[in-house]
Amino acid sequence: MNKIFKAATLSAILATGAAAEVPQGPPNANFEPAFENQTRAPQLPKTNVEVSNFAEGLEHPWGIARLPDGRYLVTERPGRLRLVGADGGVSGEIAGLPTVDNRGQGGLLDVALSHDFENDQTVYWTYAKGVPGGTVTAAARGVFSEGGEILDARDIFVQQPPSQNPMHYGSRIIPMPDGMVWITTGEHSVREDAVKAQDINITYGKVIRVTWDGLAPMDNPYVGENGDDAVWSYGHRNIQGAALDASGALWTIEHGPRGGDELNKPEAAKNYGWPAISYGINYNGSPVGGGEAVAEGMEQPVYYWDPVIAPGGMVFYDGPFAPWQGDLIIASLRPGGLVRLELEDGRVVGEERLLTDVGRVRDVELLPDGSLLALLDAADGGILRVTPTE
Repeated sequence: MNKIFKAATLSAILATGAAAEVPQGPPNANFEPAFENQTRAPQLPKTNVEVSNFAEGLEHPWGIARLPDGRYLVTERPGRLRLVGADGGVSGEIAGLPTVDNRGQGGLLDVALSHDFENDQTVYWTYAKGVPGGTVTAAARGVFSEGGEILDARDIFVQQPPSQNPMHYGSRIIPMPDGMVWITTGEHSVREDAVKAQDINITYGKVIRVTWDGLAPMDNPYVGENGDDAVWSYGHRNIQGAALDASGALWTIEHGPRGGDELNKPEAAKNYGWPAISYGINYNGSPVGGGEAVAEGMEQPVYYWDPVIAPGGMVFYDGPFAPWQGDLIIASLRPGGLVRLELEDGRVVGEERLLTDVGRVRDVELLPDGSLLALLDAADGGILRVTPTE
């Protein structure tokens, strides 16, 4: 298998007190950050990590969720849901999911469990759904049966309207203990679709909040107005990472164009700027919007990258390895590997790059023993186990 370690130890020593940034090359744009450490925060001392091959034989794995018995549900973008054992063994395809639209960046995407999974066996997932007129991001739920299949699959969210472009679907799903469900979407990439990220009547480039059965809760910010009452925040580009911090607050991470990947902490009814403002530039080198990164009435990212890390899934670390406690661990597709951010009072104070030679990492899962599982997004993909050590 390409780029999977049988066993390895990555280590390095950084001089104490050094404030150099992570080596990452020149930026694409020349914007000044709006505040200290909004980008290129000081490089953290390198962590020793042990890396081993956990599972093989997965085709473009996208999302992972740990079952209470120590097994894992893993999605493959072409449309298959697999069960991966605690020993890394991979099952056949789990039946019962709807047909996915696996053109372009579409397919079967994220997977998550109900907070009461041990009693209700409910599984949530997101996927690209083909509909009359095009393709959309959809979210669904079903019951994982003792026979190892999904029963009673039903959509709880279907993006509208359809797009002709099978790109930028988002998408992460996070069920909450109170029965609410967070869903992130993308804006389908092409300009005529991207501008819809600014329209609260359209669920492109949004953070969505619905109940477990797909209803819009009455405390959503746009209930009773003209907008879509599932929308929580807007002006996002392509949100491919989402996680809850220790307080239960939602954080998201989205792809920029050439530069301008953003870490945000979305708040109700707030506008996060895309495509009016950005810390990146268009792929052809032209300015985004009016060529500004700051505008009145639009929120600033907590952190941004230029050049990009092409973020995937992410998790806040609350395992036993004390140096990482409270840090954000982010999957990176380009240049690849993992990115660790140290946070203090809601701001980034340091950054570390890990596993920089393993290729595209799409998602990351924290295990009870403090190690991580990292999904390698490739045609011959798999899962790495990553353990920080003293």
